[in-house]
Amino acid sequence: MQYKKTMIQRQALKTIIFLVVILLGPALLAADQDVSEPREILETQYTLGPGDRIKVTVFGEKDLSGEFQVDGAGNISFPLIGEVRVSGLSLRELEQSLLEKLLDGYLVDPSISLEVLNYRPFYILGEVNKPGKYEYVSGINLFNAVAMAGGYTHRARRNRAEITRTNPEKIIENADHSTVILPGDIIFIRERFF
Repeated sequence: MQYKKTMIQRQALKTIIFLVVILLGPALLAADQDVSEPREILETQYTLGPGDRIKVTVFGEKDLSGEFQVDGAGNISFPLIGEVRVSGLSLRELEQSLLEKLLDGYLVDPSISLEVLNYRPFYILGEVNKPGKYEYVSGINLFNAVAMAGGYTHRARRNRAEITRTNPEKIIENADHSTVILPGDIIFIRERFF
């Protein structure tokens, strides 16, 4: 009788451990991820595109400084220079391009500072209550994006999504709730099978 009771206790303990690993495993893995990833990508790999709003400061030249919206063609209209192609450029590359253009007969020794004021929006489609375009908020993940879109519909597959990333370009086929969202991402929430 004692042997049978001990076996039942061991089996119950194994079941509890199994359930804890299954339920908390993804959360433990997500906690182990590098939280600096979105900031690092935005600072080092992010390239500008339509919908981004940037601030350009040309020190000592108030008339050349200002905020610029990247248009649908990927350009900004910069004083003195005119149309400047910015789509596909990092902030550092754009800074270098503007410096070269200003040195070409406009200013003697320009000094420029750039920052992104508003990143382009992300999109969420499929089985959410309010699919559409949403303003990017730094550091959000898939779970936050679904919440912004009014939550899942009753038909939604809640544990996986597909993300088409434009910057850097790739498709994440099985994104989970902890997957970081970046500006310009297109999120598709699939319908469950049953």
